[in-house]
Amino acid sequence: MASLWRSYQVLMTKRPWTVQLVTAGSLVGVGDVISQQVFERRGLAHHNVQRTAKMMSIGFFFVGPVVGSWYKVLDRLVVGGTKSAAMKKMLVDQLFFAPCFLGSFLGISGALNGLTVEENVTKLKRDYTDALISNYYLWPAVQIANFYFIPLHHRLAVVQIVAVAWNSYLTWKANKM
Repeated sequence: MASLWRSYQVLMTKRPWTVQLVTAGSLVGVGDVISQQVFERRGLAHHNVQRTAKMMSIGFFFVGPVVGSWYKVLDRLVVGGTKSAAMKKMLVDQLFFAPCFLGSFLGISGALNGLTVEENVTKLKRDYTDALISNYYLWPAVQIANFYFIPLHHRLAVVQIVAVAWNSYLTWKANKM
């Protein structure tokens, strides 16, 4: 495990953006596998590989770039590594970024699942508030710790590790028809 972490560190130094995107896509995919196998109890024979691929593509092309870029912007908006700065970053993140990100994630998932605009709007009206409330149970504490203790180039990875559980919930919510 230590050698895996060292390899990750080396890659993060050489190709941070690529590693962040691959990490995000992979962990969104892991979240979907957990969602299908644990929450939905589909079993391997009924696992929807196409859905996992769709969710991974959302991770690679939406979650990774958006969250990775957001942390860079947030670090410029709120400067410093104090407890006060961490609290401000968490508040800005959770009050402004999280609501937009969740709505976008659910909307993109619906579109990739073939929902019409009307069906997607209906699904967003049904699921968005519940997802946002669930977000507020988990993410503020994680983000305060993340912003206070973790260097910028490792924040997306920390979020994605915690997000394996979150992604399991979110992919279940996004794919629940």
